[in-house]
Order: sequence, then C-alpha cells, then structure tokens
Amino acid sequence: MHEGRILMSQKERDRKVILSGVVEGKLTLVGASKKLKVSYRQIKRIYKRYQRAGDLGLVHGNCGKASHRAYREDFKQAVLKLYREKYEGFGPTLACEKLGDEGYRLSDETLRLWLMSEGLWDKKRQRKGYRKRRERRACFGDLLQLDGSHHRWFGEENPAYCLMNVVDDATGITLSLMSEEETTEAAMVLLKRWVERYGVPNELYVDLKNVYVLPNTPQAEKDSEFSGGLTHFGRACEKLGITIIKAYSPQAKGRVERNHAVYQDRFVKELKLRQIRTVEQANALLVNGFIEGLNRKFAKTPSSEMNAHRAIKNVGNLDHIFCWNYQRIVQPDWTVSFFNQHYQIAKMKPLIIRPKQSVTVRKHLDGSVTLWSQNQRLPASKITQRTIIEKIRPEAKQHASSSLSQRARKNRSKTPWSLFNPDWLSRQSKQKGTF
Repeated sequence: MHEGRILMSQKERDRKVILSGVVEGKLTLVGASKKLKVSYRQIKRIYKRYQRAGDLGLVHGNCGKASHRAYREDFKQAVLKLYREKYEGFGPTLACEKLGDEGYRLSDETLRLWLMSEGLWDKKRQRKGYRKRRERRACFGDLLQLDGSHHRWFGEENPAYCLMNVVDDATGITLSLMSEEETTEAAMVLLKRWVERYGVPNELYVDLKNVYVLPNTPQAEKDSEFSGGLTHFGRACEKLGITIIKAYSPQAKGRVERNHAVYQDRFVKELKLRQIRTVEQANALLVNGFIEGLNRKFAKTPSSEMNAHRAIKNVGNLDHIFCWNYQRIVQPDWTVSFFNQHYQIAKMKPLIIRPKQSVTVRKHLDGSVTLWSQNQRLPASKITQRTIIEKIRPEAKQHASSSLSQRARKNRSKTPWSLFNPDWLSRQSKQKGTF
C-alpha cells in the first residue's frame, strides 16, 4: 500500500464490484457467493470485513509485508559482498555452487534476482537462427567430436592457448588437455588418452583443419607429410579403424562447441581462483578432478546400454600407431638422414634392407625415432655427421684442405691483385734474382 493508494489484485477488485452490488441492494449474499464461487459462510465473513474496513478489508493481510520464509537482510548483504570480492562475473548457477561450498546456501534464481537488483548481472538475450536438432547417437563411443578452443584461459593480460577437447556424442562425456596450439601432437595425445581409458570409438567428427584432414590443394598432395591422402593423425585413425567425418560448419559439431563454452566459463574461473598461470599447472588441474567433476554434473544417460567402443588389445601397440611416419632412402653407408639427424643401421642377418631402398621412419610422441621395413623394426642408432665422414674416408677432409691450398698457391701469381701490387712483384723478383 502506498500513501493514499491501495494496491489490489484482480481477484480483490472483482470482490469489490460484487460486494458493492450487495450494499446497493442489487444482489444478495447468496448470489454473491455463487458469483465469487465461495461458500455462504465465507461470503458473510468477507462482507463483514468489507463493511468494517471498506476497500482495505478486501486486501490480503500480508500485502506489503516481508515473507516469513525470506532470507535475512544481513545474510543477503554478506552474499552480495562475497560475490563482489571473489566471484564477480560468475553466473548465478556457478556462483551458487561456489557460495554453497563456503556455507551460503540459496537458490540460483534468488541470487539472480539479487544480482539484477544490484546491477551486478545483466544477461542479454541472444537470438539465433533456426537449425534442426540432430538427435544424439544411441551408444557410448559410437561418435566422438574433437576440436580445439583458442581462448585467453589465464586472463586477458596473458596470451591465448588452445584447449583440445573431445566429447562423446551420446553421453556428453568429455576429455581435454591444454596445449600452446592445435597441433597434431596434441590431437594424438588426447585421442590416445581416450582410447586407453574407454576403448576405440567408431567415428570421429572433426573440422577441416589440416591437422585432421587433407587440404583440397595440389600442393598438399605433393607434400610428403600428406602421402597416401592422409595426415599423420588421419593415418593413426585409419590404423585404429576410426572413420573420420568432416564438419563443414561449427553447428555440425555443436556438442563440442557448446562444451567449449562450459570450459571457457567454469575452467577459466577455477584457474583464477587457484591462481594458475601455466599450461603444466592447468593440465594437472584437468586430470586431478576437474574433468571428472564436469562429467558427473553434465553427462547424459545414453538411450542404449551397449558400449560401442572396441577393446584396445586387438589394435596393437598404441605407441607405434600414434606417431609420425616418413619415408627415407638408405644411403650406401647404411645410414638414414632424418631432419638433420643421421641414424646408422646395424649389421643384421638375414639382410632385410639394402642401400637405395626405402624405409619408414617413425617419430613417436615421446620424441624417440625408430626405423621400420615391412612392419619389422631395424636395429639403428643415432650418430653425428662427423662420425659418418671419418668412417667412410678418414683422410678425405685433410686431403681436401691440402689440395685446396696447393691450387691456391699455384694460381696466386695469376690473380689481378698480384699483377697490380708493386711490393709483391718486388719480393718475387728478388727471390728469383731478377728485377
């Protein structure tokens, strides 16, 4: 109630109109009870209160009073103070979870109303175009969605890093790691962790980055890295029997894109609370409970109980699957050159490789390099360039330098400098006895 005014609901205004008709004699209490759909005893009590207090008697007695179930004012101010000091920018749902850990229990809707009244939260409505929803796959492991999220995870003042994220389409179960860029190594490490934990999935949804699929350019076909029409990551998936599906828009792999938003909200705030500023510490936080917490909260139950993952015991050694494969030619001294490094193939019986033949060089995730021929590993060791020269012909370097010096001395008198240098000509004439 305001000064000089009475606030009435529609129900209370209807009662005033009908009871005014009773006062004027146009309507009986029996007729009024039927119109208001109340009993005769109830209409008598309402009419009596109306005669005694007028319009104010029709207004509910608790109107304008605080609810008995309302939070205390000191509790509200303590929550708002803590939000300003520690959780500013957190959404109402996440802020309620954090406040609950500190002993302040309240609903997210209550906190949202409090924050809006204080001007601390103003979520703008985002209108999006129409898109038909694709139903989730029925089985866990039938389809995974893999993508990298570039974001300033450690604050706006720090550089951006890439969070590699893989999400199961049926359940929403996620697994992630942080890297400096969206690289082949990061994608391999993440998929290997998934395979080791859950098994081999059937299909993988990826975008058109050349980390995952072959670029549609003539130059890419000539590049040795894309030999066979596959990237290194694509070749690893082929060995595991994983079918790669290309996504031509972000909406096509919308589950992993939406999961990025969860990380960019919750993970960023968790890093801020723990004052984490390095990639190593962020990855330690991911594997030590953060990912499990997200899966417990957001994972869905699949429509089918069947697990579509295949066991890893039948796919072979994962260290020889998740690696880079290159083709190199064996030199006459039984060495192989690989990115400015040289590897000596040891003598073996029987001989399975000879000079001028091609071998496969595998670079593994741990940085080691191995040589293979027809799926058989070759005994090889890393050597230096100097060792190779001395082993072939120890006197080659010395002979080359000495012969070069003789030719230089022989041709020195024929140079233009000697012909136009009087001092040098005088010394040569004295040595020969002529001038």
